[in-house]
Amino acid sequence: MAQHASGDDQSHTEVTTRYGALAEAARAGEQVVDCGEEAFAAGRFGVAGYDGDAATGALPEGAVRASLGCGNPVAVAELAPGERVLDLGSGGGIDVLLSARRVAPTGLAYGLDATPGMVALAEEHAREAGVDNVRFLHGRIEEVPLPDGHVDVVLSNCVLSLSADKPRVLAGAYRVLRSGGRFSVSDVLARPGLAPQERAEAEREVGCTGGTLTADEYRAQLLAAGFTHIRVTPTTDAGAGLHSALVQAVRPAAPDGYTLRPMREADAGRVLELYRAGIEEGEATFETEPPSWEAFDRAKLPLHRYVAVEEASGDVAGWVAAGPVSARAVYAGVVEHSVYVDPAARGKGVARALVEALVASTEAAGIWTVQSSVFPENTASLALHERAGFRQVGRRERIARQDGVWRDTVLIERRSPLIG
Repeated sequence: MAQHASGDDQSHTEVTTRYGALAEAARAGEQVVDCGEEAFAAGRFGVAGYDGDAATGALPEGAVRASLGCGNPVAVAELAPGERVLDLGSGGGIDVLLSARRVAPTGLAYGLDATPGMVALAEEHAREAGVDNVRFLHGRIEEVPLPDGHVDVVLSNCVLSLSADKPRVLAGAYRVLRSGGRFSVSDVLARPGLAPQERAEAEREVGCTGGTLTADEYRAQLLAAGFTHIRVTPTTDAGAGLHSALVQAVRPAAPDGYTLRPMREADAGRVLELYRAGIEEGEATFETEPPSWEAFDRAKLPLHRYVAVEEASGDVAGWVAAGPVSARAVYAGVVEHSVYVDPAARGKGVARALVEALVASTEAAGIWTVQSSVFPENTASLALHERAGFRQVGRRERIARQDGVWRDTVLIERRSPLIG
């Protein structure tokens, strides 16, 4: 718990001052805690979170003693030699050093912390450990000073609960991850249904000054940032309705030369342009005109819409989105999707990447069926969806007329093997 980032400068100053003092205490050989000692022990914060990890025995004693985390995210990050890792809120450096050993000899581990004293302390621990494939950066976790797509894995250990702007943190993590990159975090979460006053009191006791999230709230914020394959695994009861958990997610993979990200309002013009191009081809939809952006936005679920962006030009080359099939509660887990790709980007895996991202995001949200209607003549779309796990439910003959001609459609669906 060695980092806080907030839009409020006074709060930021208070917290960095607090952790600066903890850094000095650790440098003096003291055991440091950043909440009540009883809560620290009960929640298994600090070195207790690394029980069973023999790798900590090879680290400097000071780095282990200075740990303020609530788990061991490195243990489940599946790091491999040659990878680049970023630890958000790296504190005394324990997770950076553990990561550096796993990605050596050609990999690199970054640590980012808002407290200069913690950065200096971590650098001392790295020198003592003889680990040189590390870089410690001073800065806020909402403003990561690394390029887009620069790292393979983003770690954090009991730090996001200290940020008052978690969506910005998650958006930044998504940005610096490469296509297919992994997010592995240990954090403190709140039990669902905890009264606001109880939750606030528990957060004060444990030191989560930026506020906690429930598992469902965490999942929703990760989806909004664009992440998929989300797993939240409770680990240790921290008391008073809070518990530690491992939170894992993935940035959706994209083919070479492209990147996937959530659709934004700024993409409206290009999204509707591709929609119109599909209409004009005559094999995508019965629609004769694309909707307004306002109508499109109302009809599509906000957490399940992606664009594929060509890296060289920055242009949107394709999009996918889903909307509910019915307002009735019993159909809450059934959505209908559409995918449109620029002709110049076809045959490069863009459409498949978009559909797979949509499937993964809907599953993470508890949606059990994704469906669509496809013209039987659109064999490329049928083949694409079959590869993505869709099945043909049936053919609806002469369902509607297009330019005066009766046309059939094929109903396709993918039933999640994970939900229901």
